[in-house]
Amino acid sequence: MSHRLTRSAIFAIALMALSAPAVPSPAQTAKPQKVYMVTDMEGVDGIVNVELQCMPWKSPRWEESRKLLTGEINAAVKGLFEGGATDVVVLDGHDSSSTLSVLDIDPRARLLEGVPLPPTFDLDASYSALIFIGQHAMAGAEKGVLSHTESWDAIQNIWVNNRPTGEIGLIVMLAGYLDVPVIMLSGDTAACQELHGLVPEAECAEVKSGVSRTAALMLSHPSACALIREKARRAMERLPQIKSYKLAGPVELKIEFTPPGTKLYQPREGVERLNERTWVFRGNDIVGAWEKYSSF
Repeated sequence: MSHRLTRSAIFAIALMALSAPAVPSPAQTAKPQKVYMVTDMEGVDGIVNVELQCMPWKSPRWEESRKLLTGEINAAVKGLFEGGATDVVVLDGHDSSSTLSVLDIDPRARLLEGVPLPPTFDLDASYSALIFIGQHAMAGAEKGVLSHTESWDAIQNIWVNNRPTGEIGLIVMLAGYLDVPVIMLSGDTAACQELHGLVPEAECAEVKSGVSRTAALMLSHPSACALIREKARRAMERLPQIKSYKLAGPVELKIEFTPPGTKLYQPREGVERLNERTWVFRGNDIVGAWEKYSSF
């Protein structure tokens, strides 16, 4: 029997090959990994004094502080992409969103800057993960370096369903509502402990440890950036293991203002005032309660 293929047989084989569905490459089938990065300044390595370092365009060491923050952000961006991120959005979150520059941010990242922003900071369910860079602990945290919540002089305490909560917790809960896991934080020891109280599996880059609210033991800037890069990479690689935080509704957001802060707010319909300094904002979920406070 001849082993030669007839012309018609060759044509049939070629037609079958052309009509067979193409097998997508791993790059085509992989889900995009979009990461939202919340940034602040008080948790940055090397920063311990608000007046000297953190007041935009007024502090004597403001430019140095911007460089320190930008270095940590770019280290995190590198680690995220090394770990599998395909898109990184950086929120300029310090003091009215006037700290960062597109001149200095890693060109692979995009910068979200300016005000106003929606109450949820333009975060949505398209993101695969959220991280914090330069994050501080909540007001009153033991040895929390430059610890505060939302405002330096207006807010004393915040509780969510009777749980003491700071900026970390509020954003973790907002992200969880959207099913976005918080996978990493860089900041001081107190901030890392705060995140681990909500998301034990998250990675933390502990770049400084508080001796008091305005003093800390700190890493060198290159060492801090190397640690942040490594933790960001590892967080992305461990993304499937880290679940989003789920808060059952209804939600009660209770805020105790300082005496000066109390003067900024007036009674209005739908908001309960418990006493001279404490107000309650309720919603079916954390977003509903937070939107009431944000419009207060």
